[in-house]
Amino acid sequence: MADGADYSASRSAGGSAATVDLSEHRRRNTPEPVTFQRRELDRILQVYGRMVAEGQWRDYAIDHLRDRAIFSAFRRTSEVPLYRIEKDPSRARKQGAFAIISAAGVVLKRGHELQTVLRYFDKAPRVVR
Repeated sequence: MADGADYSASRSAGGSAATVDLSEHRRRNTPEPVTFQRRELDRILQVYGRMVAEGQWRDYAIDHLRDRAIFSAFRRTSEVPLYRIEKDPSRARKQGAFAIISAAGVVLKRGHELQTVLRYFDKAPRVVR
């Protein structure tokens, strides 16, 4: 047992110690962040594009946290977001995973399907005279 390879092989064969890769251990024990699926993000970006064309929004940010995903829409980059579109899977069975939250923190719309929640941004038809 002159070299280290023989020593480590004999120790692991005896069952007294095992080598653990810490990065693999952390990766296994750390939950994946919640993300928007591609179709969800496409629908959100369609609304964002329409609001940019109307001059209401100018910037956005996407956050993928451990418990939820957030799409924030800004009028100006330096301000707080006007609206946050959140996906929170822990609320999926109860109130719905998707919510629109105002700058004041008030939940404006919540639901199980993103498309119905995003209808909040559709303008009501008006009579043109």
